[in-house]
Amino acid sequence: MSLIQEIKRRRTFAIISHPDAGKTTLTEKLLLFGGAIQVAGAVKSNKITKTATSDWMEIERQRGISVATSVMGFEYKDLKINILDTPGHQDFAEDTFRTLTAVDSVIVVIDVAKGVEPQTEKLVKVCRMRKTPIIVFINKLDRPGKDGFELLDEIEQKLDLRVTPLSWPINMGPKFKGVYNIFEQSLYLFEANKQRVEKGVSFDDINNPFLVQYIGDDAATLREEISLIKGVYPEFEVEEYLKGEVCPVFFGSALNNFGVKELLDCFIHIAPTPVGRDSEERHVDPEEEAFTGFVFKIHANMDPNHRDRIAFVRVVSGKFERNKPYHHMRLNRKIKFSNPTAFMAQKKSIVDEMFPGDIVGLYDAGNFKIGDTLTEGELLRYKGIPSFSPELFRYVENADPMKSKQLAKGLDQLTDEGVAQLFTGKATGRKIIGTVGALQFEVIQHRLLHEYAASCRFEHITLYKTAWITSNNKVMLEDFKARKSSYIALDKEGRDVFLADSPYSLQTAMEKYPDIRFHFTSEF
Repeated sequence: MSLIQEIKRRRTFAIISHPDAGKTTLTEKLLLFGGAIQVAGAVKSNKITKTATSDWMEIERQRGISVATSVMGFEYKDLKINILDTPGHQDFAEDTFRTLTAVDSVIVVIDVAKGVEPQTEKLVKVCRMRKTPIIVFINKLDRPGKDGFELLDEIEQKLDLRVTPLSWPINMGPKFKGVYNIFEQSLYLFEANKQRVEKGVSFDDINNPFLVQYIGDDAATLREEISLIKGVYPEFEVEEYLKGEVCPVFFGSALNNFGVKELLDCFIHIAPTPVGRDSEERHVDPEEEAFTGFVFKIHANMDPNHRDRIAFVRVVSGKFERNKPYHHMRLNRKIKFSNPTAFMAQKKSIVDEMFPGDIVGLYDAGNFKIGDTLTEGELLRYKGIPSFSPELFRYVENADPMKSKQLAKGLDQLTDEGVAQLFTGKATGRKIIGTVGALQFEVIQHRLLHEYAASCRFEHITLYKTAWITSNNKVMLEDFKARKSSYIALDKEGRDVFLADSPYSLQTAMEKYPDIRFHFTSEF
């Protein structure tokens, strides 16, 4: 198969939402319909013993939340589908923001009872900035919730999206009977079945009098609502969706398999094939012969038995080939990869080649950082991988002096993942961790114990912000570092960082030392 054909075969997307909207459950059902798994797992359930495929980390199983992006690839109707299931919790938003740089479209999941929630607004704002095509899936129709038209208004107002429904629910809660697929002009009735795929009854003509036999008195209401939709909302145009200007909406219940197949079948029909990316030097198209790609995520200990560290690379152009040397831009040297992997969450399989849109996992001995670019030799640097300035800080204390090496290695590898930053006080030598969310400390503590057999405790530290400091005026820089010695730390690269304990101290330092540049992200 040619490169162009392989590109046209691929669909790479992320699933995003506020926590508990049903994002991971929807991922499971997409995998189920795609034939990638036989029985769907549950995020929270006492009766279903299988946990969600994408929530494979121990802490995810215990807490019932996603704390890291999972990558899952499978074949469906001769297409290669790559799903990235992202964390919904705001404390892990950095992982989600970076993931959005590696996908070509997104599915936003909204809870029918809660409507549009704050985290959804933040994530959709990032998608709008990038003009990423969006499909909305309104979930949990088997439970009582807001009226369909009310939800569409809320999506338009809060998310600033133009919507057009491509499916419509027949009732909700205990009376929920199924969905009418406007896109295919057919009716699907489903029995609730949480674990296995149920085939629906298709019904082509909404004006057919036999409709009453299937949904009774709801037939008249459905006809009225479909007529209203056609009068109020714009007709769906694929070109407008691909430009990010219109957003199709589907209704269903992921847990009970309502509306998921309709979503998937429409998605593969309208979703974009892999698109190019901007580098600092030029725009790169996927059809280009030479391979290029960038690292958007690093994960330590996907297999705790082997202590492996894997860099997730989005293939942007050309063909990635096993055992072929590629140029690592930041290190300025060639690296060969003997066991590149494809993913089904935690499960990995070695691949010989990958194409634009694919996510390839590269075993990493510490060569990669988030944002690194790989090429066949061309000097390219991909841009737009967001970094973050920590907002919460804690001292790290070793709770078991016999495990100092394990703690040091664990902190080093976990902070390489980009969810937290590690600083060492220059005067005290004490380790400080900075994160954007309090839950990250809990995750780090749990993973250190379970993946590295290292126990730690956190101590409170009053800090406002970190700023990396550079200056051409060496005298002024040395004077600043001497006067502020108790507030100077080193990051993992050995660079000087000013630990400001208040907005006032930061403002004063910036005014008093005009020749010093204060950088609020580590990329400068």
